[in-house]
Amino acid sequence: MEELVIRDADVVDGSGADSYRADVVVDRGRIVSIVKEAAAAGCQRPKARRELDAEGLVLSPGFVDMHAHSDLALLRDPAHSAKAAQGVTLEVIGQDGLSYAPVDDRTLGEVRRAIAGWNGHGDDVDFDWRSVGEYLDRLDGGIAVNAAYLIPQGTVRALAVGWDDREATPAELERMRRLVAEGLEQGAVGMSSGLTYTPGMYAKDAELTELCRVVAQYGGYYCPHHRSYGAGALKAYEEMVELTREAGCPLHLAHATMNFGVNKGRAPELLTLLDEALAGGADITLDTYPYTPGCTTLVALLPSWASEGGPERILERLADDDTAERIRHHMEEIGSDGSHGVPMEWETIEISGTGDPALAEYIGRTVLESARLRGESPWQVARHLLLADRLAPTILQHVGHEENVRAIMRHRVHTGGSDGILQGAKPHPRAYGTFPHYLGHYVRELGVLSLEECVAHLTSRPAARLRLPDRGLVREGYRADLVLFDPATVAAGSTFEEPRVLPTGIPYVLVDGRFVMEDGRRTDVLAGRSVRRSPR
Repeated sequence: MEELVIRDADVVDGSGADSYRADVVVDRGRIVSIVKEAAAAGCQRPKARRELDAEGLVLSPGFVDMHAHSDLALLRDPAHSAKAAQGVTLEVIGQDGLSYAPVDDRTLGEVRRAIAGWNGHGDDVDFDWRSVGEYLDRLDGGIAVNAAYLIPQGTVRALAVGWDDREATPAELERMRRLVAEGLEQGAVGMSSGLTYTPGMYAKDAELTELCRVVAQYGGYYCPHHRSYGAGALKAYEEMVELTREAGCPLHLAHATMNFGVNKGRAPELLTLLDEALAGGADITLDTYPYTPGCTTLVALLPSWASEGGPERILERLADDDTAERIRHHMEEIGSDGSHGVPMEWETIEISGTGDPALAEYIGRTVLESARLRGESPWQVARHLLLADRLAPTILQHVGHEENVRAIMRHRVHTGGSDGILQGAKPHPRAYGTFPHYLGHYVRELGVLSLEECVAHLTSRPAARLRLPDRGLVREGYRADLVLFDPATVAAGSTFEEPRVLPTGIPYVLVDGRFVMEDGRRTDVLAGRSVRRSPR
């Protein structure tokens, strides 16, 4: 007898088609049968060792978080309720060009310092891997939800070239090509870049194109955080479209927003650019989070020249008064590339977390608010935080536009991604609320998307981008990564004031046919594993 029958569920199967009522049978991690309208038809209903009454609940495929920063959280926090409680059954990590494989001892230490604001310093993690394959093997030891990995181009460049602003030599470029190929052979699904973060930002288009050619050869995709989301946003999007066209590589645009005052109301221009490329045969998808503020690290706002050489060189420059004044001038008066070409608006920069608890008084205030309270300039506050916290502060950046958010999420190649940073005392609520916020706010309350369309954005579309042949749909033979939610009550519990509150209305989540959420509570099940690139 099969393990589980989910009885009388309203199935939204991920295809975008209308929902239907059915009994769904699960056994050995797979959906083994779907009996539509079983009760109404009066047919023999399927039996199983366990029966779950799903009356009033929607059954959908598990949600895919196309942009996650859980690279260490998956290892240090077995419960990982921030994502499991949202119905996420698969995360894509290794984002924004910086993560922890492939590395050597030197590069690992540098990367740990560089992205401490995203993932913490990692003092509570045993870094017993160096290659992509070894990292994926570590995930296979048991994690809360499944995870796919993107090779981080910035980490690859740090390993082969270092943190200097210069072109790679032919030998260094060939080494980067080999590192990318090895990572893909070991199971990575593609490559990411952080082109406003060091050292990835120092790569010219020709270098990126060569690496993307390797990605394309292995059937992966390129996921860039491109060079500007502000003053040069449209040009930056166009650059990525052209670069991947030249390389013959599929493109997935990370957190594809149009932010800052210069881009208010300009989402249609981005969508026209994408539609024209799609009509010409380009393979493009994108992800967004359903909120207007962004989230990053404070150090990311510095001009690229101030970040050359890596974290220790940044701290040396900040400690020098003359150099620090040059940094301020670029940020406040010119608009540095780190702040997307827009002169700093300190009233939009809210400190969301610090590594040092002694600096907690800054959390929840904008840099401008803290400056006024302390009788200092905003740059004095920012500089002090960067030095005292050794580049660890995270920020919320209140620069988005609601009309742009809604326009982009309607697009036919859109998928959902939280961009969730779990570090800090006051993280962005998207880390805990992205997927229920789509379903509760933008579907039920605003009607921006229909339920069936939204579920497709969160399930089958990302599964197709990841080339996963048996995920993303409720189909017989597919993996039983499933979510049961109440469409009348599903909602994000997290807010900007209380960002770590879990969502409501998602009582059951299954990974590999096993309950990781049951009756709204996290179980002790660790059914997640690495999801590796499928061969062509």
